[in-house]
Formats: sequence, C-alpha cells, structure tokens
Amino acid sequence: MSSEKRIIKTALLSYGMSGKIFHAPFLNLHPGFEITGSWERSKKLIQQDYPEVKSYPSLESILEDEEVELVIVNTPIDSHFEYTKKVLLAGKHAVVEKAFTATLAEAKELEALAKEKGLKLSVFQNRRWDSDYKTVKNIVNKGVLGELVEVTFSYEQHSPELNAKAHLETPTPGSGLLKDRGSHVTDQALHLFGMPKAVYADLRIVRPGSQVNDYFELLLFYDKLRVRLKGGFVAREAVPAYVIQGLKGSFLKSRGDLQEDKLVAGEKPNTTDWCTEPVEKQGILHTEIDGQIVRKQIETEKGNYLDYFEGIYQSIVNNTTEPVTASDGVNTMTIIEAAILSDTEKRVVSL
Repeated sequence: MSSEKRIIKTALLSYGMSGKIFHAPFLNLHPGFEITGSWERSKKLIQQDYPEVKSYPSLESILEDEEVELVIVNTPIDSHFEYTKKVLLAGKHAVVEKAFTATLAEAKELEALAKEKGLKLSVFQNRRWDSDYKTVKNIVNKGVLGELVEVTFSYEQHSPELNAKAHLETPTPGSGLLKDRGSHVTDQALHLFGMPKAVYADLRIVRPGSQVNDYFELLLFYDKLRVRLKGGFVAREAVPAYVIQGLKGSFLKSRGDLQEDKLVAGEKPNTTDWCTEPVEKQGILHTEIDGQIVRKQIETEKGNYLDYFEGIYQSIVNNTTEPVTASDGVNTMTIIEAAILSDTEKRVVSL
C-alpha cells in the first residue's frame, strides 16, 4: 500500500447496497482516502456506519464542497451520464459504477470531457479483482493451454423471480441483464483478449412477468479464438463460470469469489486474509506440460477490491493510468451496442 501522505476526500452519490458494500468499506480502509459523506435522498443511513461524515441533501451540495476531490457515481445506469458530466464540469475526478453509461455516445462524450479537463475517470469494474477471474487470467497468461480456441465466461444464477428494485425491471435505456452483469463478463473478456472483430448476440426475456432482457449469449469473433459470454437467472445447477479450451488443454473454474458474501454479511475487508476461496472451489487444469499430461487442481488467487482503490489513488496522486480507464468503458459499451444491434437484426455485426 502506498505510503503517500496525501488524502483524497471522496463523496458517494448514494448509500444503498453499492455504497455500503462495495465502496465505503474500501475507501475507509485505504489510508489515502477520506469519506466526506453521501448524497442521501430519503433514508439517512451513512452516519450510522460513519458518524463523522455528512449526509448531503443534493448533488449540488457535493459539487459545491471544495474539499471533495473524487466522486463515486454509484446511482442507476440511466443517471450515470448526467451526474458524471456534472462532476467533471465541477472539476472533480469520478469513479462510475458499471455499466459505464446507457449508450456508447454518452461513454465517448464523458471520455472526451475528462481528457479535456485533465481529470481521472474510471469505471468500477471490480470483478477484475475477483479471485476466480484473477486465477483464470493467470492461467491464460502462462500459456499452459497452448493456442486458445474457445472460451466461455458465464454469470448465471437461479433467481427467476423479479428483482424488488423497480429500476432494474423497468424498461429504460440502461436496464436489462446485458448492461448489468453483461458489462462484467464483457469487460473481463476485453481485458484478457482485446477487442474482437465481430459480435453475434441472442438477448431474451425468459422470467414470467419480466419486461427487460434477463438472458444473454454473446459470441465474440477473433482471428482464431471464439469467446462466448452468457448470463441468466435460471441456472439452478451451476456449471463452471469459466471454461478455457486450448490446443493443449483445458481449464475449468467455478465462480467462487467470497468478497460480496462477506461484505453483505457485515464483515470488514482486511489486508491479511481477504479473501481466500475454499479448496473445493479450486479450478481444474488438464493439459500437457513438458510432454507430460497433467490434471490437477489449481490454487485460487486471492481477490481484493482494495487493489482497485489503490489504483485510483495512484492515478490521482501520481498521474498513473486508471485501473479501469474510460476507454475500457467505451470498448465495453461498443460491444454491448453491437450485441443489441445483432439481436435486433439477427446478424453478425462487424466492428
């Protein structure tokens, strides 16, 4: 962790699940950040957890607070563009929850504005710091599977009932599973393999009463590699979340990161053992190494969202590249919009 003495005073734009679970605990733990408070519209909850901070009555009150240097835009997707633009125009750095924006045009405008203002703008793609994905990334980078042929990343669960959060089930430009969980697996795929040459997609509504896409399957076309991205709510029996097939071998890994479960249960992140997956969640490597066929479990990397916030700290204090850039967000939105077009027109969309 950095030994820099500079403190970045940071405000949240909401203190619901994302603020309470994914942002505040890590901002509070990191010695380089100080939470000034959160915009709270109805429920005033942040001072129960952090008595010394403010409950801001409006976005304007945050933007007018000269102490605030960084703003976490963790509101529904449809508001990301409007709020982030105001934050940047006020001269403050911004971290924006996924999906970056509701449209590609909005993402490009925010990227250009941040560059023009000389401000840091990052998308909160915390799943890059999940233990399961970090393990997959390590296996891919080692090259032990030979030339990769087929990859599947899936984010599926069994919860066919509608979400209690109305904004997630109301048809808007920002709603639907593709822009919610789909943005995670899309970001992971682009982080590992770069931009594909074309996209094909199948988007569906499968839950009774649903009005937004709640199932997606994307096929990303590279020169020789095909990457399949899947998500849905009807997988009662879990299959491996990551399936990597190469000419030499395979790697299968379940979704096993424990950070969200621990945070929801009220545990606070720490730097000593945060966060170790159970042995039974370890991935299976079956490949050929030095002429020998091996099939073994692979110890899982440790996940830690604190590393994302350290990256944000370094980007502001030492002008390093953001841990997830606005350009990364633009690329993810490029894939998502291509997927929507592909599903609408039932064709492969070239990029």
